[in-house]
Amino acid sequence: MVPQKYFDLHPLEGIELPATGEGDLDDVPPFGQRLAREVYDPSGEKNFATPGGDHANVLANKQWRKAVQACLATISFVDAQIGRVLDALEQSEHADNTLVVLWGDHGWHLGEKEHWRKHALWDVSTRTPLIIAAPKGVAKGRLCERPVSLIDIYPTLIDLCDLPGREDLDGQSLLPLLENPEREWERPVVMTYGYQNHAVQTERWRFIQYRDGTRELYDHHKDPNEWTNLALIPENNELIRKMQASLPRINRQ
Repeated sequence: MVPQKYFDLHPLEGIELPATGEGDLDDVPPFGQRLAREVYDPSGEKNFATPGGDHANVLANKQWRKAVQACLATISFVDAQIGRVLDALEQSEHADNTLVVLWGDHGWHLGEKEHWRKHALWDVSTRTPLIIAAPKGVAKGRLCERPVSLIDIYPTLIDLCDLPGREDLDGQSLLPLLENPEREWERPVVMTYGYQNHAVQTERWRFIQYRDGTRELYDHHKDPNEWTNLALIPENNELIRKMQASLPRINRQ
């Protein structure tokens, strides 16, 4: 359990709720709406619906600020423990010959798109922290805006450790980005939730295609909150075809 002192860092009166848009789900396909309003098994075999959806229940019980506070307190608690580990490393004999890779579980909606928990293919659900530090070969204190995947960690460690490379990996070494975070990087990232439900992310666009063929498309440069689904606009058909080229060719249940 998270100690109270980490809750005290985030007083309820100062909690800022996530940005939401009225009628946000109106242009989302029925399959996506089910993900938002239910604890949904993507195989379609089980649905654990709550009356009105989780978001409606949170609002009705006036728990939104408390839920956000609890999430922030948990993050602060974990940050403190990571700090303890890094302090111990810095004080040890291994400080100058250790690679540090920090990543986490994927995201957690706190009411964005009227959704709670994970179990979706939107940006908030699928983002994860990824921090890489090394004594050499890595730009220090720099933020990289290029989309990458956790399957890229293994080939990256191979390169950082000067180990023999492999040709049978789906991931791609991030060493070029670690050396230069501003480097051009055209490789999309693919995310999957259940059978034939995929999202494709580039630096600007997020494309979602569900197994029934319905789609979502968001322009993160203009719409970082993913409030406006652009998939039904004919002018975007060519962009959608380009994004579809990155979808997995083989799907297994």
